[in-house]
Amino acid sequence: MANKTLGLDINLSEYLQQVSVRETAVLKQLREETEKQPMAIMQIAPEQGQFMALLVQLMGAKKTLDIGVFTGYSALVVALALPSDGQVIACDVNEETTQIAQQFWEKAGVAHKIDLRLAPTLETLEQLIAEGQNNTFDFAFIDADKSNYDNYYEKALWLVKPGGLIAIDNVLWGGKVADSDVKDNRTQKIRNFNQKLHEDPRIVLSMLPIADGLTLALKK
Repeated sequence: MANKTLGLDINLSEYLQQVSVRETAVLKQLREETEKQPMAIMQIAPEQGQFMALLVQLMGAKKTLDIGVFTGYSALVVALALPSDGQVIACDVNEETTQIAQQFWEKAGVAHKIDLRLAPTLETLEQLIAEGQNNTFDFAFIDADKSNYDNYYEKALWLVKPGGLIAIDNVLWGGKVADSDVKDNRTQKIRNFNQKLHEDPRIVLSMLPIADGLTLALKK
């Protein structure tokens, strides 16, 4: 996990943020509030959030999925980029961290765009499929428990429309995926997942070295 782009030293990372990142006041306040949390490293980097917002605007997205909310930065940055009638369905199980998220969504004036589903995420995704919401989402962001990445991806492929985009976080996993001596379960899961996507004919693929690695999968 990393909340800054891998491979950049501190000076270059700070320069990148100074000349590129255009956070709103509320996004910056949320990032600073999250830094007080024990698992603050789970928050996405601001340059990654801004890039995702740019993608959403380029696509003209209206309906999106946020799989793994934490304190709500990714859902907030996407909601801010959506039109007034846009929607984020946000999936998480943690009441404590999502309470922080909801406070900042309200503060930013986008709470009406975000539908928080507090339940096991696979159950939420299966419910959306059962409701007939296949092929209706423009964009999905996956940043939750790594052991279920493959499952989340498969459900997202059902839900995202052809031409829609799935973005997956932490695919470089702090560089561990490239170290053959690292064989813990989560690292192996991400390695296997990355290889699966590399061979998946259902998508157009690009893996970017932004933050902790961001894979973009365009559904054919």
